[in-house]
Amino acid sequence: MSEPELLRIVSRSSPMALAQVERVRAELARHRPGIRTEVVPVTTSGDRWMGDLAKLGGKGAFTKEVDAALVAGEADLAVHCVKDVPADRPLPAGTVFAAFLERDDIRDALVHPGGLTLDQLPAGTRVGTSSVRRIAQLAASHPQLECVPMRGNANRRLEKLADGEADALLLAVSGLERIGRADVISEVLPTEVMCPPIGAGILALQCREGDAATIEAVSGLGDPAAHRETTAERMFLHVLQGHCNSPIAGYAQTERGGELSLRAKVFTPDGKRVLNAHEWAGPLDPATLGTSVAVALLRQGARELIDGIAH
Repeated sequence: MSEPELLRIVSRSSPMALAQVERVRAELARHRPGIRTEVVPVTTSGDRWMGDLAKLGGKGAFTKEVDAALVAGEADLAVHCVKDVPADRPLPAGTVFAAFLERDDIRDALVHPGGLTLDQLPAGTRVGTSSVRRIAQLAASHPQLECVPMRGNANRRLEKLADGEADALLLAVSGLERIGRADVISEVLPTEVMCPPIGAGILALQCREGDAATIEAVSGLGDPAAHRETTAERMFLHVLQGHCNSPIAGYAQTERGGELSLRAKVFTPDGKRVLNAHEWAGPLDPATLGTSVAVALLRQGARELIDGIAH
């Protein structure tokens, strides 16, 4: 099969999303130097809307327009953060994930102008975040801090911090690294303190399922560990059927010996109730591991907890 001469890559138009596309272009240049690439930027409804994502329909707010461009044939390849891709429903008809890139750092970072750590922040410190996952965990571990709504891409949030709209921020380590702003990190938070979102740190390459040439061209960029971890995490989220206001966190991890595990949590919004599950795959395939961990949380009452949260 002859490789395509040009790949049109569609992505969100934010600086971070475009930085992610540049990573894909660089890896393609190394593995497939004969292929030219062209970027097709789109602005998604999630990028335009600065209010509560739940009022926008929540899931898919950052992927809908990207998917539409791919399905319409306006692009050949879409680049997504896995954490932004809804797992409670299938991918858009006619599309498929062709590869998951090697995983970046899954942890969250504290950004404080004075360089303080989370434990050093004085009571009443305003921490900028609109993530229900972060809000619930911060309420559980540091109830003396105040969370203030903070939407927008990472660059915009850093500007809002500088303008005094918050005293500190919680942002993804991988995102700050991608835009070259790791210098602002005051503290990298362990996963025991701030459990990451499902799909954290993984970039997915999505193609039309009938486009065999493009799938062949990009599949070699995939990382086997990232594929297994993504499969387990997304199946977990699919079985759990959480909504956009559900504080759900978790991550799969591949050990050096190849053993796969999945740790996951479900919170009440105030962080006062936390459900935990952690299982090793053993003989289970990744999807079955994800199902097993979700069932373990459902047995603890996750369904009632999730359904009891307004959305």
